[in-house]
Amino acid sequence: MNKNYDIDNVDLKILALLTEDAKMPYTEVAKKVFVSGGTVHVRMRKMEEMGIVKGTTLRMDYSKMGYDITAFLGIYLEKSSLYDEVIKKLNTIPEIVKIHYTTGNYNIFVKMHCRDTRHLKDVLHDKIQKVEGIERTETIISLEESLNRHIQFMDK
Repeated sequence: MNKNYDIDNVDLKILALLTEDAKMPYTEVAKKVFVSGGTVHVRMRKMEEMGIVKGTTLRMDYSKMGYDITAFLGIYLEKSSLYDEVIKKLNTIPEIVKIHYTTGNYNIFVKMHCRDTRHLKDVLHDKIQKVEGIERTETIISLEESLNRHIQFMDK
């Protein structure tokens, strides 16, 4: 695979359509982009090989699954050198869905989903705060997600 594959407007149009609806068949994408279905397939495979596209995911409404609390957690480490060990342990906590290594006030910023405030307390107390290397945490509860989107590189 050519590592220097150039992304062009056709690739950007394909990505724009699929970020809006990842289940859209390649044949439908092809019609909207005015290329063949095979072209869409080949270009997607190339972008996957380049690491631009990393599979597809479902967007879920966690509250409809009984997870009514979305919380963000700022984590302070005892030492930055403990980052790798802390991350390994945080990865084992199923309620955690995103982990970012950050600058600023926190060393790590986490997004997590819990059923209710009791579940959140239990996860914080029984799982997260028992991880060696975590000095302390700050929890922010989301009241509403107003935007969740991908970057749009161009109009469709």
